[in-house]
Amino acid sequence: MSLSMYQATVPPYIKALTNIKNFLQKAATHAKDKKIEESVLLQSRLYPDMFPLVMQVQIASDIARATAARLAGQEPPAYEDKEKTFGELYERLDRTLDFLRGLQPEQFEGAANRAITRPLRGEPHTFTGINYLQQFGIPNVYFHAATAYGILRHNGVELGKADFLGKLD
Repeated sequence: MSLSMYQATVPPYIKALTNIKNFLQKAATHAKDKKIEESVLLQSRLYPDMFPLVMQVQIASDIARATAARLAGQEPPAYEDKEKTFGELYERLDRTLDFLRGLQPEQFEGAANRAITRPLRGEPHTFTGINYLQQFGIPNVYFHAATAYGILRHNGVELGKADFLGKLD
């Protein structure tokens, strides 16, 4: 049995974004319990030259949505980066999850060989669909998920590996 492009894209992205939402919910509880303003956590960074938590979540959402859409032969819906609360980030993640759940496996037929051109470092780069997923989409979604997780752990939110991995089937 071979793994389809749909199976390699949509279910892992749904799981990663659901896990992000779950650890954001733990962060919101942590902030409330410790009397920390949400904005303190949302604007936290691992290092001064890195993006803050809110942008890590926005980017993970954007890349999951865009990668899946392009592999399905669509242009991704654009979301404005305006979230300033945990609740607004939940809504963004929910919209992305709804979009992903609306994609159908048959839309991914031929996606492995589909040419996808995206700007990288200011220059156009053409990938095959499989390379776009493996070399750009998946690493980026998990990089930003792991960075969001790291920001929250660094700020004292009680998270463990099980929160990052989520429920295992």
